[in-house]
Amino acid sequence: MTKNTVMFRGAEQNLRLHFYSKQTAFTLAEVLITLAIIGVVAAFTIPAVIQNYTYRMTESKLAKFYSLINQAILMSKIDNGASETWDYWVKEELDEEGNHINMSDAIDVAFKKYLASYLKIVESKDVTDFEGQKRYLYYLADGSAFAYAFSQIRDWEFFPYKAENCITSATRDERVGVCSFAFEFYPGNVSNIDTDERWKYLTGKGLEPSLFYWDGDPDSLYDDSTRGCNTAASGSYCTAIIARNGWKIPKDYPRKIKY
Repeated sequence: MTKNTVMFRGAEQNLRLHFYSKQTAFTLAEVLITLAIIGVVAAFTIPAVIQNYTYRMTESKLAKFYSLINQAILMSKIDNGASETWDYWVKEELDEEGNHINMSDAIDVAFKKYLASYLKIVESKDVTDFEGQKRYLYYLADGSAFAYAFSQIRDWEFFPYKAENCITSATRDERVGVCSFAFEFYPGNVSNIDTDERWKYLTGKGLEPSLFYWDGDPDSLYDDSTRGCNTAASGSYCTAIIARNGWKIPKDYPRKIKY
């Protein structure tokens, strides 16, 4: 093979490489257009993916919390007798001006006596809620938490995620059904608690989704002007809507869950 032949073949090979590289490379304009398309698609899909994950996480933690607390109540009943007889039930008290007195310390004592030992509480933290009331947050191993109402021990508020941020950044009516969920524990015939029709969907049970004053009409869970799951009411019935749907958030759920 002559020197000229070698040089010719080398030049031919370089030419082919140059040809193929020009055929397969992308221009800057093409790259920018592709990135723009990816950005538009991401802008539409990522929020939906995040929202879907938020809903699935909320459903899972709600169902788990409901089961966990009711198991704890049953175990405490074995050791401490019927829940109606416990001295767990902290009495509501009013000051001279008729305002509710904060009973969070007494509630904390009662909780620790009757229920805490049957739960894996990884942290207990006192915080000041958005309304300026001292509250105790009880954190569970999965990162969720719950708190009692500041003035009485019947009403519970469950926080699937970012509990402290939720309880300190919005009023109860704004956060329930959004980043927290309302439950009630009212077994009935409890000293200092009135027993009447308002409690009929809660009496004799363990911890249940809030249904105080519910008239039994499924539409009222959405439309009730005081406790319904809508933007104008307190959102107390939002938990019941999810529970009655097998702990799945229905497509017509009125509030947007976010943390």
